[in-house]
Amino acid sequence: MGIHLGEIGIVLFPCFLGLSIFLSCGYAAITISSPLTLGQTLSSPGGTYELGFFTPNNSQNQYVGIWFKKITPRVVVWVANRETPITNPVANLTISSNGSLILLDSRKNVVWSTRRPSTSNNCHAKLLDTGNLVIVDDVSGNLLWQSFENLGDTMLPYSSLMYNLANGERRVLSSWKSHTDPSPGDFVVQLTPQVPAQIVTMRGSALYKRSGPWAKTGFTGVPLMDESYTSPFSLSQDVGNGTGYFSYLQRNSELTRVIITSEGYVKTFMYNRTGWVLKFVTPANSCDLYGACGPFGLCVTSNPTKCKCIRGFVPTLSCGCVRRTGLSCQAKSSTKTQGKGSDVFYRLANVKPPDLYEYASFVDADQCHQGCLNNCSCTAFAYITGIGCLLWNQELIDTVRYSIGGEFLSIRLASSELAGSRRTKIIASSISLSIFVILAFATFKYWRYRAKQNDSWKNGLEPQEISGLTFFEMNTIRAATNNFNVSNKLGQGGFGPVYKGKLPDRKEVAVKRLSSSSGQGTEEFMNEIKLISKLQHRNLVRLLGCCIDGEEKLLIYEFLVNKSLDNFLFDLTLKLQIDWPKRFNIIQGVARGLLYLHRDSCLRVIHRDLKVSNILLDENMNPKISDFGLARMFQGTQHQDNTRRVVGTLAGP
Repeated sequence: MGIHLGEIGIVLFPCFLGLSIFLSCGYAAITISSPLTLGQTLSSPGGTYELGFFTPNNSQNQYVGIWFKKITPRVVVWVANRETPITNPVANLTISSNGSLILLDSRKNVVWSTRRPSTSNNCHAKLLDTGNLVIVDDVSGNLLWQSFENLGDTMLPYSSLMYNLANGERRVLSSWKSHTDPSPGDFVVQLTPQVPAQIVTMRGSALYKRSGPWAKTGFTGVPLMDESYTSPFSLSQDVGNGTGYFSYLQRNSELTRVIITSEGYVKTFMYNRTGWVLKFVTPANSCDLYGACGPFGLCVTSNPTKCKCIRGFVPTLSCGCVRRTGLSCQAKSSTKTQGKGSDVFYRLANVKPPDLYEYASFVDADQCHQGCLNNCSCTAFAYITGIGCLLWNQELIDTVRYSIGGEFLSIRLASSELAGSRRTKIIASSISLSIFVILAFATFKYWRYRAKQNDSWKNGLEPQEISGLTFFEMNTIRAATNNFNVSNKLGQGGFGPVYKGKLPDRKEVAVKRLSSSSGQGTEEFMNEIKLISKLQHRNLVRLLGCCIDGEEKLLIYEFLVNKSLDNFLFDLTLKLQIDWPKRFNIIQGVARGLLYLHRDSCLRVIHRDLKVSNILLDENMNPKISDFGLARMFQGTQHQDNTRRVVGTLAGP
């Protein structure tokens, strides 16, 4: 009996269609009979994550990894064979006969395996919607192995860090060696077995960064985790069994991840459908680095950060501080009956509790206080909500002070440290009052002196010479230039710096601040004021006013947005913006300005310092000649003059 070819096509078409859909969606599971090979992927049921082979930075090394399926560029969250890349074009990931997940190269050598053989020979591997790769027993449904118990550099929701003191097991994050090399790098993030625990970053065998002890809902060394913070983390400890878990919970449907970078930064990201948003990073400043200020030092998170000694301590030759006055250590004294020579406690606010703490089961702050006082070796205590009583019996190391947030730390001092401070306050108040009176008198005298100077300057300018010129107050100019902030600096001329400013009426100006060390101050300053106030031409920079305040002498000009011509001529990119028509227009404008100075103005003026840095450009690239401090005025019929010195400045790029 024959079968028509068209009928064969009808019968086989659904099979081919199903096969194409199966291949495009990726494998549903990895089994002994269906391994994962190069070019194939295994997707999670919801399509959030994908498992497959990848090559970082287009190298020849092949790795098995998990990444977010629909996000570009690819973000890898787990790598199987971090230390043993595949270097040939044939490889497959499969289940072994003993139930392990193994990676084989072209010669069937085991490159990587889960190293936890099971008694089951009937199991499969699949990728869950949490990003967790698991091996499942087909009969019992039990998980035989999971990637969440073998973390790389990334924590995803529902994964956790842990320790188990009984069997020595630790679950940590370890950084990549570099952005393109997933082999383990220098940094490891782990949960400590201290009570309460904290998260620390290790750099090799050295402690690099720590979070501070956990206080029920957050870490005391992370000010972000205050009462208003909804933490996606939880921490549990079983002191009796010697175990602890730090778990990452899912608070919403957004994709989030925590990563330790190859540079040692712990970062938290959230995906907002257009890209990854950085929500948290540490270390954020030098105070986040472990022991930045040494023993008994206090790192203050100001801007910039700074180190200082805790009260009652003085700097040492090396990093850190030592106690200034020894402790009397009257261990039996109480808070109510302690004598004159007994130790006292200084309460320091807004701090990250130091390291090397010990938990004490005192029921309240008073008992915590008394417990430390009665222990001669106790150097400090803190009673923290969510923790209870912490005691320090060693050096105080890695203490940080925040502007807001943090905890109270009570530090043991000799009584003289606080008693002396009261006498010091009285003496300091008296001295301060005396100094204030002296300074007030000196300030008044100096103000009178400057006022007379200013008057003499202004009186030296004849009204007819400076008509239309505005005298600005110094506080106006300081406000306009943000106190001559370096970010407002436009350039440095022969007579001093030039700053951009904005007057109260929002008008932008250029302020030339005459340098006191120029050696050409008075003469050139007076010369430029008198001269430019008389010169009016569209190709000359217009002087708006001046400011004379003691030794300060400033000229206020109109501001030209395109700055000077040299910025365009000597820049490989900007020079392309001035074609020949624009250059010709600039040449014509400079020529018109010079013609006005030499022939058409009421004064005959020779500039004597004309160069491209003194040719300014307005928004339409029209040129204006500036900087008349070295100009020489001539009589209307005079054609030459003598000078005894070389003037001007170098005109290079």
